[in-house]
Amino acid sequence: MGKTRIAAVDVGNDSLKGIFGKMEYELNIPNVIARDIEDRPVIGIEELDSKDPLEGIHVKVHSPALKENNVIYRVGELATKSDNATELDPGSSKSEEDQTLVLLFTSLALDAVREENAKVFTRNQNVIDANYTLGTGLPLREVKEGKDAGYRSQLLGSVHQVEFLVTPKYQGLKVNLKFDEIKVYPEGFAAFINLVMDNDLNIINRDLIDKRILIQDIGGLSTDIAVIKNRTVDDDRAQGFNLGVSEALEQIREEIRVKYGVELDSRRDVVDIITKKHDRNHIMVKGSRTSVHDITDRILFDLAKKQYRLLRNVWQKNSQTEICYFVGGGSVVLKDYLKTLNNSLDGYNIDFFEDEKESIWMMANAYYKLISDYVRKNNKPEDKGKKPVESK
Repeated sequence: MGKTRIAAVDVGNDSLKGIFGKMEYELNIPNVIARDIEDRPVIGIEELDSKDPLEGIHVKVHSPALKENNVIYRVGELATKSDNATELDPGSSKSEEDQTLVLLFTSLALDAVREENAKVFTRNQNVIDANYTLGTGLPLREVKEGKDAGYRSQLLGSVHQVEFLVTPKYQGLKVNLKFDEIKVYPEGFAAFINLVMDNDLNIINRDLIDKRILIQDIGGLSTDIAVIKNRTVDDDRAQGFNLGVSEALEQIREEIRVKYGVELDSRRDVVDIITKKHDRNHIMVKGSRTSVHDITDRILFDLAKKQYRLLRNVWQKNSQTEICYFVGGGSVVLKDYLKTLNNSLDGYNIDFFEDEKESIWMMANAYYKLISDYVRKNNKPEDKGKKPVESK
C-alpha cells in the first residue's frame, strides 16, 4: 500500500495545525464545518482549478469512527461563509466530536493528494491509498478520563475515506486513509517537550530542564495546567479545566453584532481583531474605522481574572514552583490582561512567548518531535535509550 508518512496534527478549537513528512508541508485550517445537503453550485467551473484548495474545501467523509457517516461538509474558510457553520461548543469533549475527526481526516487527505506525494502513496486512477503514522493530542482532562484509548482505537484498524467534491484542483479525487500507528499525547506534556527539546529530542533548554515549572495552556474550550518537576510531568497534580476563550469570543462577536450590526464570520475573525498588529480592537462600520475596545477589554479582562484564579490555585498547591509559562492561542489573546493582573496582584514569575506563531504552533511542533522520535526508535531496534523526559 505504498510507504507510510509522518503526520503531526493539533486539532485546536480555533484551528487545526498540521505538520507532514519531513516538515516540508504545514496546514492551518479554521476549525469550522458546515453540513451540505447537495453539491454546492460552482460559478465559473473552469476557474475552479485556479483557486486555492484551502479556500474551497468541500468533502464527503466516510468512516466507521463517525457518529454521522457519509455526510458532505464545507470545511475551514468555505464553512465560515455558511449560515449553518458550527464550531466546537464549550463543555464538549474533543475526542467524542465528529467535527474533530472531519478536520483530522480532511487535513491528512489534503496532504495525501499533493503532487509531491505521488511517489509516496499508491494511486489507482482517482483513488489514493495513504498510510500515516500520526502524532496528535487531547486535553489533559480527557486523557485523565481515559478517553485517549477509545479515540486511538476507533482510528486504528479502519479505512477512513475523504472524497473531494467541488474543491479547487482536487475535485473528484478520493483518499483512503489508514494508520500504521497513532500516538495520543496529553497536551501539557507536549508543551513541555517543545519548551526543552529540539526536533531530534536533544535538550536545548538546560536552564529549564530541572526547574519546577507550570505550563498553563489556554485553548478555545479548555485550559490545561501541567506541573513539571524532576524532568517529569506530574499527572496527579496536573489539572484540566473546562474554561477556554471560545465563550468570550462568541460574546464579543454577539455584542459587536448587536451594537454595530456587523456580522463576523467566525471566532477566528474576532481573534484577528484582538491580536492584529495595526488598528488592534478596531472594526470597520459602514466604511468608518471604529473602536470596540470597550467590548473586548471588559469581556477579556473578566476571562483573564478567571484564568488567573486557576493559576493561583494550582501554584498554592505547588508552592515551590519557579516559573509558569503561558502557551496556546488563548494566551496570545489574554497576554496583556494577565500581565496587568499579575503586576497588580501576586507578582508571580510568569512568561509568555513573544512570537505568537510559536505559541499557536507549539502543540503541533511537539507532536512532530514526539512522533518522529517514535518512528526513529522503531526503525532502529538497537536505539532503545531512555528518553530524558517522560510523562508519568
